[in-house]
Amino acid sequence: MNDGTRQALVKAGVELLEETGSADVGLRAIARRAGVSHGAPRRWFPTHRSLLAAIAEVGLADLATVLAEAAERSGSDLTEVAEAYVAFAVGRPAMFTLIFRHDLLEGSGAELRTVSQPLFRWLVEMVERVSGGGEPEVRAAALWVGIHGIAVLAATGSLELATDGVDRRRVIGTVVRNSLSSR
Repeated sequence: MNDGTRQALVKAGVELLEETGSADVGLRAIARRAGVSHGAPRRWFPTHRSLLAAIAEVGLADLATVLAEAAERSGSDLTEVAEAYVAFAVGRPAMFTLIFRHDLLEGSGAELRTVSQPLFRWLVEMVERVSGGGEPEVRAAALWVGIHGIAVLAATGSLELATDGVDRRRVIGTVVRNSLSSR
């Protein structure tokens, strides 16, 4: 077996997650999709959680790419970056959910923090450049918490229902401004 099998298993897991919308994608289903024996996943991933963590790592990398592209396109406009974050959650709700299912990924042996921490550092640097104010880590965390909340609500359709159709982009802009303002 070669590294191609590992990659095929992760790719199959990503595809099934996106199709079924559930983080409960099983090893046998992933093996079947990848065209390998049902025992093959265990050769590459000691636990189901470790395979889910590899799938989540793909999602985190995709999210980082989406955010970087939004920043580049908009000249580092944090409202555009925040909108891209929410759009990722709405467009790929199962992946977005898996990325933040620490209870499910805990004990996987994966070091997802090696992907997520640089993403947060990048946000801190953007906030520092844009706002120039003190406590960029606190401001970035406040921004992320607010935008993540919008993303979760939007991905489930609850934002539109609860707010009776308030324009999501305006809500995002308000959260960005409030997170960057001096208090």
